[in-house]
Amino acid sequence: MPFNFILLFSITVFVASIIPGPSMLLALTHGMHYGAKKTIASAMGNVTVTLIQASISIAGLGTILIASETTFQLIKLAGAAYLIYMGISMLCSSKMSLSPNELNHTNKWNSLKKMYLQAAFVTAGNPKAIVFFTAVFPQFIDPNAAYLSQFCILISICVLIGFSCFMIYAIWWQEGLCLNFTEKAI
Repeated sequence: MPFNFILLFSITVFVASIIPGPSMLLALTHGMHYGAKKTIASAMGNVTVTLIQASISIAGLGTILIASETTFQLIKLAGAAYLIYMGISMLCSSKMSLSPNELNHTNKWNSLKKMYLQAAFVTAGNPKAIVFFTAVFPQFIDPNAAYLSQFCILISICVLIGFSCFMIYAIWWQEGLCLNFTEKAI
């Protein structure tokens, strides 16, 4: 697999991953509430499902999902319902504060397992990832080279970039970059 293909694939996945969406909003929220260290659990939930989605796509099941509008819509609705539930839960939770240190102390009841599962459900509720992988992977596969090694490289890149983007959002709040950015914009 030529280096320029790997570089182009990496850039494509990075741009698609860093664009704000449900997973990145969750990363920002968990980073704000629990700090970057604990948000690693969320990032692992995101990466686990990304790995599964990429594997499904590569296995050819992405084509089945694209062909079945009903399945696509059911997964999409389940993901939307979970996001609404999460939003309502956050609104109904105890006091909200803008101080990251205060948030870290008041929300210690959240377990790493719960954070992992939240990220996994949010990521799983976005079936567009399978469609994205189904559309992108064929562009970077060399039909004359060994498929398994190419798949492993592409999936590894997806996992590494997905984890990195998730943590960028988590650290962004903790380091005050979010507040500095909004203050300069005002």
